[in-house]
Amino acid sequence: MPSRMAADVGGTTTRVALFDTDSGEFRALATFNNRDYPHFEDVIAAWMNTLAEPAPTQGCIAIAAVPQGDTISMTNMDWSFSRSAIANKFGFSHLRWINDFEANAFSLPHLSDSDREIIYPGYGYDNSKLVVIGPGTGLGGATIETFAQISYARACEPGHMSISPSNELEMEIFRRLFQQHKHIHAELLVSGPGLLRLYKTVADISGRDAVAQSPAQVSQLALAQGEETAVLALNTFCAFFGSVAGDFALANGSYGGVFLAGGIIPTMIPFLIGSDFHKRFCEKGAMIKNMASIPVHVITTAQPGLIGAAHAS
Repeated sequence: MPSRMAADVGGTTTRVALFDTDSGEFRALATFNNRDYPHFEDVIAAWMNTLAEPAPTQGCIAIAAVPQGDTISMTNMDWSFSRSAIANKFGFSHLRWINDFEANAFSLPHLSDSDREIIYPGYGYDNSKLVVIGPGTGLGGATIETFAQISYARACEPGHMSISPSNELEMEIFRRLFQQHKHIHAELLVSGPGLLRLYKTVADISGRDAVAQSPAQVSQLALAQGEETAVLALNTFCAFFGSVAGDFALANGSYGGVFLAGGIIPTMIPFLIGSDFHKRFCEKGAMIKNMASIPVHVITTAQPGLIGAAHAS
């Protein structure tokens, strides 16, 4: 059975599996806590030691870093490693690496119905460009197009796009943030840290105490309707996310579909649907009908990066 290694390297954990190219299924899937290993090579070695079959000679590594040249240095881990050195050490004849959101993009044509949830059906265009965008530590994104049955994915940086207010509350949020930041870019507000920043700013504006001290606490309070400030902050987050996702899709001509990624998004689908996300997604002047035509999905599988790495090899 021909197989290849697929690895998804995040800032906290690494998932590694064998991908069977005939059946399209994963085997020997294992998850590793990065902090338990001094070097990335140690993770690969530990995984290889668990295999009950010959080690693969091909592979692809999806990583939360910019893959430039032969050496990668991670920003949120003290790992630095060489692709050629890993290939030589473990006997890979072909080893590729890609950005984590590039991997998310490569996964899109291969997601099953159980891997995603359509929240706005639109009607889209066959074989059009797709886009994926998602908040986490930052705000990542990528596009994918398929020509002659070959998919081409491109990593992008939507988190560093400019963003603007659309109502009085958002104007006041911006006025306060401008006291600390020269430029307000998308991931300053549309990210995990951005959600906490929004929450504390909204609390300050309303004269309330900021009870939550982490993005997870903000989302938990909001989803449980447990605190007015948290609900308002998450609603504002969704509105900004809609604006940014719409701009990103429009700027890239991604009329085939928009896919929302990120750990928090699948947990808040009903809240997202009830928010101003889609209203702001579509509010693009003369392009409003075009924007309303774009299907919007939430990626619900826990491992789009692994699926993408498997199909990008």
